[in-house]
Formats: sequence, C-alpha cells, structure tokens
Amino acid sequence: MSSRQWAIRAAVPLLVAAGLVVPRASAAPLSGAAPYQDPSLPVPTRVADLMSRMTLDEKLGQMTQAERGSVSNSDVTTYRLGSVLSGGGSAPSPNTAASWADMYDGFQNAALATPLGIPILYGADAVHGHNNVVGATIFPHNIGLGATRDPALVERIGRAVAEEVSGTGVDWDFAPCLCVARNDRWGRTYESFGETPELPSSMATIVTGLQGATLNGPASVLATAKHYVGDGGTTGGVDQGDTQLSEADLRAIHLPPFRAAVERGVGSVMISFSSWNGARLHGHQYLITTVLKGELGFSGFVVSDWNGIDQIDGAPGTSALDVRTAVNAGIDMVMVPTAWRQFIDLLRAEVQAGRVTTARVDDAVRRILTKKFELGLFEKPLTDRSYTSTVGSAAHRALAREAVAKSQVVLKNAGNVLPLARSGKIFVAGRSADNIGNQSGGWTISWQGSSGNITPGTTILQGIRNSAGSGTTVTYSQDGTGIDSSYRVAVAVVGETPYAEGQGDRPGSLGLDAADLNTIANLRASGVPVVVVLVSGRPLDIASQLSGWNALVAAWLPGTEGQGVADVLFGTVQPTGKLPVTWMSSASQQPINSGDGKTPLFPYGFGLTYAQGDSSPPTAPGTPAASAVTSSSATLTWAASSDDVGVTGYDVIRLQGSTETTVATSATASATVTGLAAGTSYTFAVYARDAAGNRSPRSGTVSVTTGGGQTGGCTATATVQSQWSTGYVIQVTVTNTGTTSLTGWGVTFTLPPGHAVTGSWNVTMTTSGQAVTARNAAHNGSLAPGASTSFGFQGGRPNGDTRLPSGYTCG
Repeated sequence: MSSRQWAIRAAVPLLVAAGLVVPRASAAPLSGAAPYQDPSLPVPTRVADLMSRMTLDEKLGQMTQAERGSVSNSDVTTYRLGSVLSGGGSAPSPNTAASWADMYDGFQNAALATPLGIPILYGADAVHGHNNVVGATIFPHNIGLGATRDPALVERIGRAVAEEVSGTGVDWDFAPCLCVARNDRWGRTYESFGETPELPSSMATIVTGLQGATLNGPASVLATAKHYVGDGGTTGGVDQGDTQLSEADLRAIHLPPFRAAVERGVGSVMISFSSWNGARLHGHQYLITTVLKGELGFSGFVVSDWNGIDQIDGAPGTSALDVRTAVNAGIDMVMVPTAWRQFIDLLRAEVQAGRVTTARVDDAVRRILTKKFELGLFEKPLTDRSYTSTVGSAAHRALAREAVAKSQVVLKNAGNVLPLARSGKIFVAGRSADNIGNQSGGWTISWQGSSGNITPGTTILQGIRNSAGSGTTVTYSQDGTGIDSSYRVAVAVVGETPYAEGQGDRPGSLGLDAADLNTIANLRASGVPVVVVLVSGRPLDIASQLSGWNALVAAWLPGTEGQGVADVLFGTVQPTGKLPVTWMSSASQQPINSGDGKTPLFPYGFGLTYAQGDSSPPTAPGTPAASAVTSSSATLTWAASSDDVGVTGYDVIRLQGSTETTVATSATASATVTGLAAGTSYTFAVYARDAAGNRSPRSGTVSVTTGGGQTGGCTATATVQSQWSTGYVIQVTVTNTGTTSLTGWGVTFTLPPGHAVTGSWNVTMTTSGQAVTARNAAHNGSLAPGASTSFGFQGGRPNGDTRLPSGYTCG
C-alpha cells in the first residue's frame, strides 16, 4: 500500500456526487471500465488511452498548478487542474496533520469528480521535515546534513519525511535542494548540502528515501531535484541572480548533483529563478530540453518555481511571451499560484496560434500523467491515514536527534573544555539557547520562519538540562548577566535568526550582531571558560573574536531536536561532523571555496574530535571501484578518508574468507594491483592510515574478475550533443556487449590536432598528446551484460575547424 486509500476508480464520480467517502476496495477494474482505469495494463498504455480521451482544455489543466489559498474545490473540478500546492506557511486551520489530510481529500475528491477522474498532485516544501505542519519532526537543514557525511542517514531521513508527508495526504515534495552553494552571502546557503559537487551528489540518496523503491510503494512521495541549475553560484551570492560561468564550469560544479538525482529516478525537477550568463533558466531550452531531458535522460516532468515564468520577459505579471517561452523551453507544469486562470487562457491562445505545438503539450501532459499513474494515484487517491500518527512520532524525533548529533562540528576546543562535565555549575546564555524557532531556521511553519515557541520540540537549553542531570546546576540568562566565577563553564548559544531566500542574503557584514557579542562579553568578563555554540545557516565572520573563546561548535540549524546538540556537548555522542563548506577568515574573502588558494579560518572538511592525543582513526575509505581490468592487473579508486591529523596512506587488501592480505599500498585514493591470475575472481577492500598509525574501519568490498577467462567486451558510441565554431559537447554511450558483468571500463579516442578537452563528467579523463583515455567513475563502473552507461566531455577547437574526435574504442 502507498499513501492513498484504495478506491474503485470508475465509481468515484458517482460517490463524490452523492457526498460519500471513497472506501478502501479492490483495484480490479469494473466491467466496462476504460483501459486507463485498469492497473494491470502498462503505464504507457494507460497514459496513451487517457490522453486520447482528453480535450485541449483538460490537457492545459494538467499543466497548471495553483496555490491552495487561490483555488476552491469547485475550481479544481471546473478547470481540470493538474496540481495544487501549499506555499511556505500556507496551511489549513487548525494546522494539524488531520486538518491537512481533510484538506487534501477535499481537493482530491474534487479532481475525481471530473469526467475523466484524473487525480491531482498536491505539492509542498517539506525541505527539512514536513515543516509547514505544526508538530511535525523538523530535521537539520541540509547544510547540517552535509556535515554528517552520511548518505545512508540522509536516505533514512527521506523515508521518515515521506511517511509524515503521506500522513497528511501530500504526495509531492519540493525537495531536495541539490544546489552547490559557492558564496555564503546567499540566503539559501543552508539549503545546500555543501560547496563541492561531490557532497550534494552523494546526498541524492534522499531521493530514494522520499520515493521509496518504487513510486507506488508504501508512503511513496514524488521527489523534486531543485533548483536547476546553478542557483548556488550567482555572482555576489545574490538570490535569483546571475551565475556567470563557462559551460564547462557549470557542468563540472553545478550539474553533477542533478545527474545523481536523475540516476536515482527522481520524479520531478524544479527550475531555478536564477540566470546563466544573463539568460533566465525558466526560458533556457538548451539546459532544460537538450541537457536535462536529452543528455541526462530525465524522464519525469519539469516544474517552474513560484511565478518563475513571469521573469522571462522582464516585465511584471504573466505574458504570452513568458508562457510560450517557458513551455517551449521544456517546462511541463507551471506553478502559477494566483494567476492560474490567466495562464490557462494564455497557453490556450498560444497553442491555437501555433506558437506552442500540440506535440509539446502532449509531451508535457504525458510526463505528468506517467508520474500520477506510477504513484498509484488512480487506484489510491485519498490519504492513507495509517501514516497520520507518524507526524512528529517518537521514532522520527529519535532519528532527528541522531542527525543533529552527527551534524555538530567542533571547530575549537582549547584546554579540552569539551565535553562538559556533569558536575558543578553551568551557565547558559544566548537568544538561541531556548528558542525552537531560532534553532529551526527558515522554512519552519512559515516561509521565512520566526523566533519563539512555534512548534513542539526540545530546545538546546532543555537538552543541556537533560544531559547535565540532577547533580549539576544549570542557570540560564539570555543576555549573559548574572554569571560569576563560581561557574565551571559558560555556554553561549548565539548566531542568526530565521530567514529564507531574498531576506536571507547578506551583502554586507557576516558577523554576529551587537546583542550576541554583548552576551559573549558578559560571559567572558566573569573569567569562566566560554563555549560558543553557533546556530546559523552558514559560516559566520568570527575570526576576530575566536581567540577569546575557549571552544566553538557549529550547530547549524538543527531543527526541533536540540537534545542532539547537548549529546555532543556532554560527550554522550562523540563529535564526527566535518565542515561541508569552507569557513572564511573574513567576509571580504567571499566567495571562498576549497581549492581556490585563499587561506580560510577552517578548511573544508575540518572537524575536531574529543580524543586525547590521537587515538581517533581515519574515516573508512569509500567502496573501491575497479577500472582498467586486464588479465593480470586492475586499477582501484575510492573516495578519500578524512582524519583530524591527516591521512598518510592506504592499504589495499585481498579478502579470502576471513583472511586479509595486503596487495598494494598508496599515498592517494587510487592504486593498481598487479600480479593477478587470468580469469580469476578477486575481492578487494581498503584501509586508511593516519600519522599516528591509527587504521580506519575497512571500506566496502569490490569484486573483480580478470580477463582471459571470460567472454566480455564493450562498445563506445559517440553522439554530438551540440557544437559551435570553437567547441562541441559529445556524449559517449558505453555498452557491455559481453556475457558477463564488467567491473570497470575504459574508452580511448583521438582528438584532432589543435583540439583540447575542456571539461568532462561521469568519467576520469587523461590526455597524452592527441590520445585521450576515459575511465569509468566510481558510480558507473559496473555494467551487467547488455547494460549501458554514458559520459560526456566538452572540447575546444580553433575557430572554424569543423573536425571532431574519432576512433572511439572501448576495452
């Protein structure tokens, strides 16, 4: 079962007309039911049958999304609307899970009362929990989840969010944000998992968590990869600004997380408000249709952002130019919260005038209906209220507490003031110590968020009191007054107050405000050691104050479960969080990112532990991937380990039962194992070592079968995606033509003289003169017989040279 009640599809309109509730029942089609109502038929067959019965207006309705506050149930029926959404803070009254379910079922029954009975999709921004609903579990914002470096945890969070969302009827989540935040001045930095493309790409596991193994499985919610593409790279960090990058850099930095989401089957993609080199993304046919739908093979549907198409022509409001440009660019569903009637009229006129083709409309509607069928909405249209009790459940709050603890990054710990002792007296200060709203941040109950007791949860102060126990005196004063030298330690919980996009941009100072600085000064005047806990959606400019603080912990925006912060402060949980972004030495360094040559206060990946000396081992290396497998050797690559004092090397081991034999060592995250027997299967894993001799946990294992004893082979087929006078973009499809699985592959080809590779994706590429060798990436090296994968590259050439690379060979 998924998050809808089973219903007898053909009988729904009569039941709705009679005012009856749709009961649970078998999904078997009734006698005389249309083919699209038969769940035993393939989805493409059902979609084709339904579309053959639809009028133009019914199709245009499917492409339209209206906001709940601007649409009635009767409007949904009359205009055959395809979707309704709740904007940030838009909720029924009272704002309870049950009220949401009632609201959803009302809209859905209105959709089912149409002649064809096409259900709606209901969308909401559940970006860190079902954050519009009072009482829901609020998880850390993405920047904190990025600090955990734990994709499996993020997938579990996605599953929990899907259950809570399903319990309110909502079937479409406008998450995850897979932006790569490159400038901390941007007000949406906290919505990013991190500043490097690898980190958000690894966290695309949340897509699987939200959607489940299949879209019609238990509590399956349609995920949305957003905001496509480059929203985190705008000049100056200006929200909805201009990302001024070459195509190669756009592809290398901002595209990989979307590729990862597409590979996980994400159901929808939302377009960014921003521009790329002056061109609005909402009208960018090349990036939406050619790259996303063509090159990446995205088969779901594309949705615009809130009134996003209005900005295409630069004039206020929705125009015919806005509509036709957006739809022709490849946007399938248009979010027009209030002006949805005007949108339908404009789109109808554009189609009738031939400026938007019926083929384009049909493609959009086909994509939308496919997801509705795959979600099982035609068979299970109403809220499955067995999930309603999961909203804010103890199990989900425990998961959130775990995530909070894993997200804490200890940046300074002079004199080992941390972990806190459970004895004596502790003084707590700061406006974010006892404030659920502040610690949850924006997109919590309302769009911009707000301070105060806005939803149930555990504040950081409450967590400290719980952890300290009855033998410890905990005193709280928001401004830090009242402290004296009798206290063992003072904890200042300070930082930013809630904000979301637009209002969250900080073009000027990035430091603490006067109130927070005065609070810390009051604590320091007592002579008591001061621990600063920063509650913020980004790094703050604190270098000039840091020397006066004994310890510093980045808590990010932890959400409702502040106990997780206290778990780390008291050492109940050892700190393992690592910076997902580079921490500036001053605001003048912005933008500052890993590898740009600027000297940070704390580098990307930094994070302390509580270990005395150095008994802390490195983190486990990533599971190795094999490439260049021959009859006697194989090259293994893996994701690097991290360590508080630095990784010094790796040991590659062969596993034979419980026996481990070291077969190679390397100072980098790659090694070639030689001396292997032909036609033999091997299992390898990797350990990391640090300067103190500590050894990491073992990586995952990879199995490799050497050549010479199997039937294998592969082909490489190149397709020109686009070209211009001085360059081109080529996609290469690699297919396993053998009878056994490939555990690694390589493609060689030749560049014409004067040409150069300027960027690549989904592959590791090396050049020697005009010869190019492309080896699989970690995620696409394994290919079953008959399976295919692809990689791409961009090349540069002399102006007017029309030649292209040639001689593609796979082996």
